[in-house]
Amino acid sequence: MVKLKNREHDFGSKLRQHSTVQRLKEYIQWQRDLETSSSSIEPPVYSPISINLDLTSACNYSCPFCVDSRLINAGKTLALEDIKKLIDTLHSHGLLSVILIGGGEPTLHPDFEAVVDTMKNKGLQIGIVTNGSRLEKIEAIAGRLEEKDWIRISIDAANEETFEALHRPRSKLTLHQILEKAKKIKEKNPRVSLGYSYVIVWEGLDIGGEKMSPNIQEMPRAAELARKFSFDYISFKPCLIRVEESQRETLLQNVGPSKESEIAKEIKIQLQMAREIAGDKVKILESSNLKAMLDQETERIKRQPKRCHMQFYRTVVSPFGIYHCPAFRGVDIAKISEKDGYLTDKNFRQSLTRMAQSIETFDATTECKDVGCFYNETNWWLERLIRSKESVHEIENVEDDNFFL
Repeated sequence: MVKLKNREHDFGSKLRQHSTVQRLKEYIQWQRDLETSSSSIEPPVYSPISINLDLTSACNYSCPFCVDSRLINAGKTLALEDIKKLIDTLHSHGLLSVILIGGGEPTLHPDFEAVVDTMKNKGLQIGIVTNGSRLEKIEAIAGRLEEKDWIRISIDAANEETFEALHRPRSKLTLHQILEKAKKIKEKNPRVSLGYSYVIVWEGLDIGGEKMSPNIQEMPRAAELARKFSFDYISFKPCLIRVEESQRETLLQNVGPSKESEIAKEIKIQLQMAREIAGDKVKILESSNLKAMLDQETERIKRQPKRCHMQFYRTVVSPFGIYHCPAFRGVDIAKISEKDGYLTDKNFRQSLTRMAQSIETFDATTECKDVGCFYNETNWWLERLIRSKESVHEIENVEDDNFFL
């Protein structure tokens, strides 16, 4: 078997891993059968490979660029017992990884440590996306994390003024304090992968009539800090905006080609400087939509096939309900079920049926035309594979490694 080349963003290869390739084959065959059948056909009975699990809507930051700001602090939290039930149900049908992320700060959940214990007791890979305000909570469970698990801290700055302007923490908190605590976690468990997350904000970016504080010039300094404080990688991604009218996330809204070229040129310069500083000590990651932006191909990743196939493989579970895409968190058109949709086997099968209906009826060509989709290339790859004459038995396996989608 070949190895996974890009373990972070090569989603097509992740679907071909030894532990996931069978559901890929069954999904392709199901889609092919639907094309030739005059009646509906039940989908393969599998859970998502990976879920985004939003534990709570509570957040102690007021980030002006937050794409989920309308959901923040809405008083919604998933109960521990419900989390245990949904994890039990999904794990029994093939769940392999969970990312604690989005809609709020996961460490604010009153049972955060018990939630992590529940997942590790099932042998699931875990990713934790945190704003870093309560890293003592993560330090407490750091010993439970394993080599394939990761912690990613949303820092988005390299000096105190920019950090304060972009995050607006509601208590006294400094960038330096976060970096020091992050280093302690890495010292406590060197096996876990520690990431410095950096949303790039360029000059002139306006969200809701408010000018954002640019951080583009701080990218090399961020690489320096990542190296100094024992981070394994720094992940760069472009700032997204959620359009109020449509509630869709979008990239480079109302930015013309010349301005896009100017932004891309500056980011490339700063990225190169960051790479030189990082050397072989810190890995520099670029999100798939950043890569498209730098190649001035944002329109390409906004062109989607009609069917979003990736919704079969990953969903968002939140106190507001279950959604088929992170970019549509809290948007009714992408809602698969209420928050109890995975609590029992019966509920799971009902949600799976609604998922199958969503794959058929949700027109990604129209609904996602403004979304710089992370899964664009993988959706097109699946579309071509379904429509090809290639036997599913000829799909080459990839060695198991990373199940995060």
